[in-house]
Amino acid sequence: MTATQTAPVPPVLQHDDAVRVRGLVKRYGGRAVVDGIDLDVRRGEVFALLGPNGAGKTTTVEILEGVRRRDGGDVAVLGADPAHAGRAWRDRIGVVGQSTGAGNALTVRETLDHFARYHATPVPTGELLADVGLAEAARQRVTALSGGQRRRLEVALGVQGRPELLFLDEPTTGMDPVARRQFWTLVEGLRDRGTTVLLTTHYLDEAAHLADRVGVISAGRLVDVAPPAELGGALRSEATVRWTEDGALRSVVTAEPAAVLRDLLAAHPAGEVPGLTVTRPGLEDVYLRLVALPEETR
Repeated sequence: MTATQTAPVPPVLQHDDAVRVRGLVKRYGGRAVVDGIDLDVRRGEVFALLGPNGAGKTTTVEILEGVRRRDGGDVAVLGADPAHAGRAWRDRIGVVGQSTGAGNALTVRETLDHFARYHATPVPTGELLADVGLAEAARQRVTALSGGQRRRLEVALGVQGRPELLFLDEPTTGMDPVARRQFWTLVEGLRDRGTTVLLTTHYLDEAAHLADRVGVISAGRLVDVAPPAELGGALRSEATVRWTEDGALRSVVTAEPAAVLRDLLAAHPAGEVPGLTVTRPGLEDVYLRLVALPEETR
């Protein structure tokens, strides 16, 4: 196979999704850090992978990028097996890792101008600087940038070639709140232009704001995939009813809060239940419960 040929994929993976994974396995020293993952990422969506440190998120993404070999399973990314894909395929993806090492003695603008030569239709440097919030730092040397500024430069390099599929591994680590919001706007613009984005993040608000769908990885397995507001399925149906009784705080977790409220109101003829609140689990609550599920239920 030449460097420009597309690597063949099994018939089961021939589809129009940007990413399709079946039974992905990666082992280190006999331990499966990725343990039979099935995953689909649709073209044009922002898909967020969540999970605790060591869950297998970064390893999974590196396999999809073609920089790490898998031990089992089938993978297709933009219709090709990344383990055997050539230069033409790599030109269609963009990668922003946890640290891409974009440090040198050039200025920010010079760095972007230099790497622009490797792309057929790069984003104009001025536009890119504005998009990632580095316009005022354009003349600074990369070695003089703060950690957050350097991270923004790495993001700029990842999107410079107008990729069809962009991998973002913890992209806003080290960014201040203003820079994070600028980055979110950048990702939203990419989605509006049809770019598929696969990101890993520890920030649940980031996943809720950006992602069309979220996948949760725990102990190397994908335990749930859904839009952020639907993640957790049945876990979302449970509500916590809290009230004060005899000076003590009481609480009940129930799938039928209306029944609990009826009983409480019946026990308080005046119609007022001291300290009464009813709350349903948010994304953080659901995420924490998903990653704490016993292994046999995953």
